[in-house]
Amino acid sequence: MAAPSQGRRQDRHTDKAPAQRGDTTEKVVFINRCAKVVKGGRRFSFSALIVAGDHDGSVGVGFGKANEVSEAIRKASESAKKSMEKVSVYENTIPHEVIGEFGGGRVLLRPASPGTGVIAGGGVRAVVEAAGIRDVLAKSLGSSNHANVVKATIAALKLLRRKDEIFKVRGIKGGDGKAAAAAAQSQS
Repeated sequence: MAAPSQGRRQDRHTDKAPAQRGDTTEKVVFINRCAKVVKGGRRFSFSALIVAGDHDGSVGVGFGKANEVSEAIRKASESAKKSMEKVSVYENTIPHEVIGEFGGGRVLLRPASPGTGVIAGGGVRAVVEAAGIRDVLAKSLGSSNHANVVKATIAALKLLRRKDEIFKVRGIKGGDGKAAAAAAQSQS
């Protein structure tokens, strides 16, 4: 009889249950250690990149530096909570395809059908999950710098607009927009 530990690892993602909407969660994306050489040896300092979100469409990023890891994380989490911004979420995915850019980082986000999950790597995954998006396809196209990838993802999420917001801006009333646009076209 085979041991139960053989095959796929069971402890892979222990937190499969989605976090409660409204609860602010923080995820450490990257911690960098920097060494300064002094007469007595090396002095280490740390920087932390953190993403905070409420799983209900608000997400922010923070960066903190200190001589200890815990202090850097604390500073970054405070910064992330202050910088939280609202993004458009449509039925657990995003309303349309978008490319976000920041510095050398470029991130492509595509809506996905229900049940797909978050197909994204490191920094992009952290931002998208913190925002409360459950089904999305993502690809990092530019730089692999953690800070630029995270900021490019947030830039992409800020560019998102739902269909009803676009109709409101264009002055179109009605359900799907095609019928309303055709009616407006025929009147002119």
